[in-house]
Order: sequence, then structure tokens, then C-alpha cells
Amino acid sequence: MRAYVDSSVVLRVALGEADKLTEWTRITDPISSELIRIECLRTLDRARLQGRLEDPELARLRADLLQIIETFALIELDEGIKSRAADPFPTLVRTLDALHLASALAVRATAGDLVMATHDGELAIAAEALGFEVVM
Repeated sequence: MRAYVDSSVVLRVALGEADKLTEWTRITDPISSELIRIECLRTLDRARLQGRLEDPELARLRADLLQIIETFALIELDEGIKSRAADPFPTLVRTLDALHLASALAVRATAGDLVMATHDGELAIAAEALGFEVVM
């Protein structure tokens, strides 16, 4: 399955959380914005600063996240994507989600069929409104 994957999916897999995406093993061509690396690493750093992660666990999780992200085709946040992210969307969309949606739209425009993989309910609704099949 060819899928645009947001950070919520990668974080659940890397952190070994419950209810991870059942389709995760079917994604053979993961795609995301370069934003995914920043979002995932910031999440780990927040957990460290809140005292929820000790250094050895942080180091292991960071390495696991980076290894997963290395398998992705990452989309650069170019001017076209940033411009589209600033334009209106059919539903409520936060800033980082707008960048993800604009990136997914750019991929779909050039490469065709693309599934949106997310655990974020608002992002899923927006993606569906834009014609994406969504897996949660």
C-alpha cells in the first residue's frame, strides 16, 4: 500500500503503543513531509523534559524513530506546498496538518493513488474531505 503517513502513526509504532495502525505492515511505500522528523523528535524531547523518558530509553527511541523515517520518501516543504497549506481547506485544519495535507496533495497530483494513514481525527476528516482514503 502506498500511503502518506503522519507522525501519529510513526510514534505509536516506535513507542510500542497500543492500537497502532493495523495496516502498518501493509505500507510498502511510506511517504511523508520532512516535517515528520521534526514532529517525532520534538515529541520525544517533550517527554524527556517532562521526566517521562530517561536518557537510555530516549536514545533507543530516537534511534528507532530515525530508522523508521529513513525508509520514507520525504517531501520537501517547497514554496508550492507552503502556499497550498496557507489556502483554505474544507474542514478545520491546524497548521502542521495543513502542511501534511498540502504535501499529500502534491504527491497525489504527480504520482496518483495515495492513502492517508493517521491516528489524528481532525486530519482524517480533512483528508477524507479532500478525497483521500484514510486508514486509522
